[in-house]
Amino acid sequence: MGDPEACARRTVPAELSDVVGRDRETAATAELLASGRLVTLTGPAGIGKTRLALRTVRALTSGDGADTVWVELSTLPESRWAVMEHELVHGLDGREVLLVLDGCEQLGDEAARVVADLMAWLPRARILATSQRRLDLPGEAELAVPPLSLPAEPRDPAARQPAAAIVGSAAVRLYEEHARGADPFFELTDANAAAVAALCRALDGIPAALELAAGRAHRYPPLEALRCLTADPLTFLAGGAGRATRVDAERTHRLASPAERLLWERLSVFAGPFDAAAVADVCGFGELTPAAAVEALARLAPALLADEEHPGRHRLPLSVRAHAAMRLARRPGDDGTTVALRHQERCRSLAERAARLWRGGAQSEARALALAELPELRAAMNPLTAGPGAALELAVTLWFLWSACGLPAEGRCHLERALALHPRPRPARALWLAAWLTAILDGTDGTDPLLVEAWSAAVREGDDACLAHLAHVRGTIALWERRHESAVTEYREALELLPAGPVSGPGREAFRAALALALAHVDPLAEPSVEPPADPPGGRRDPWARSWTSHASAVRLACQGRTDAARTEVTRALETQSALGDRTGRALSAELLAELEAGQGRYARSARLLGSVSGARPAAARPPRALDVLGDRMPEEELRAAYAEGARIGPRALLPEF
Repeated sequence: MGDPEACARRTVPAELSDVVGRDRETAATAELLASGRLVTLTGPAGIGKTRLALRTVRALTSGDGADTVWVELSTLPESRWAVMEHELVHGLDGREVLLVLDGCEQLGDEAARVVADLMAWLPRARILATSQRRLDLPGEAELAVPPLSLPAEPRDPAARQPAAAIVGSAAVRLYEEHARGADPFFELTDANAAAVAALCRALDGIPAALELAAGRAHRYPPLEALRCLTADPLTFLAGGAGRATRVDAERTHRLASPAERLLWERLSVFAGPFDAAAVADVCGFGELTPAAAVEALARLAPALLADEEHPGRHRLPLSVRAHAAMRLARRPGDDGTTVALRHQERCRSLAERAARLWRGGAQSEARALALAELPELRAAMNPLTAGPGAALELAVTLWFLWSACGLPAEGRCHLERALALHPRPRPARALWLAAWLTAILDGTDGTDPLLVEAWSAAVREGDDACLAHLAHVRGTIALWERRHESAVTEYREALELLPAGPVSGPGREAFRAALALALAHVDPLAEPSVEPPADPPGGRRDPWARSWTSHASAVRLACQGRTDAARTEVTRALETQSALGDRTGRALSAELLAELEAGQGRYARSARLLGSVSGARPAAARPPRALDVLGDRMPEEELRAAYAEGARIGPRALLPEF
């Protein structure tokens, strides 16, 4: 009779650092073991399956003194598999025991048979298995181990951010603890909090990857670590403790079937989450048909990271993706080129679909689609891989995401990067959009050269729609600078030039709303002279344009002394602008609301409103009128304090007051 300790350990491995906790998952695992004989903890390498098994064993041991045998399969050579099974069966016969099988994926296709045999021969044993995939046995209960909770994505990893805003994240707490172990002088501060948050997100909240990055904090501060990781994940994750990451990735690849290996490699083209339809479109070709790709995805799903916000979507952990991309690049033939082209075509189709939704009035759906696919769209807008022409075409198609949905800095970055590589003459529509976003972000200094070049290009290309959009940009800048008569002239020209039919950019209703706003400033007592557009087929109009129509009505009503009606209209505008993420629109509407508040003597509330949108107002816009009133009516110290309070809490928390 063999001794089970020859292949297993009665003594549970030492507990690792537990700063992150897994209380909910531990309780769930213990509950499943109480009601069934087989529980499998699944998830990608490094996600914390072993650590969760440890916590569960300790919880059960402290509660009922359960007899536990731990078998670490990841270090067990294939020649010892049969010996291990034989010794466990004979050594544990008749005992009521909790048998932990850690790393069942190491057994490959044999895992299910081995576990089934153990359950049959050891009827009093409960089995807790960890594996990168399900065992697919009768009565098996699966618990997918999630990554650690992540902080919100920072707008700029290099900017300051309150450290207190991210310490609630388990991923941040784990990184902080291990970084202090590597560098006694490490401290989470407002200066590095955004970089830490971005680094934790880039590493997918996977404990093993976070510990590796934190262990190098003495060499790589968070921002430098993020840059190194982004530039070359394989190099950053190599060497030292990183060898385990490489070994895990290689073992995952080795134990997969040929179809699964090919899918692993092709999945590396995805920068973010993907679903079965995307996998079929992009990866299903050649020897791996669309149906076969979907089937392989279903088998691999437990070893992927699930997208909690979009059920049915998964993504590759960064380390696995980097190794898979390396293998794809080394694959003979043009497999890598083909999958990249199919990915690019899918992104182009997605962008056009989102643009059609926007034009059709389904603007919340358009925004949601573009944001959900933004990791893929970003990759497709890389001019070094897609080419500057294709990158610019995609960026222009997504004009609404940058200008109307609150991402002007990102949109301009994509445009500038591709324009710098595009041979002259450069395309008019890309220059138009770059000029618009530059006016929002930097004012007129950098905008004028772009407008001049764009006008020449549009004339050369015979693009009347682009000429109309350039007039719209000039009118918008004039409006922000309070040159209202000039704005009226430019907007009228834009309406005259805009051809009938759909265009890539603001449409006729948006132009009419802009003209109405300019006219409201020129002669607020006159009735609007802009004819409202007829409802399109299906009755869906342009919500974003209508928010500016409401803003124009609020300006006119305020000048007529109808304050309550003006508040109603500007609040309506703010609702739509907030829903769409239109930071520019929300800032200007909030400033109008602040002007109304100041007119009613609610000075502190007005100052808080101004402060809440101070970071989002267009750079080309003149200071808000409400500041003049507040400067006369409030002590400077009180004004500064209220303004700072608004800036601290932001518009999301403040605007519901109104």
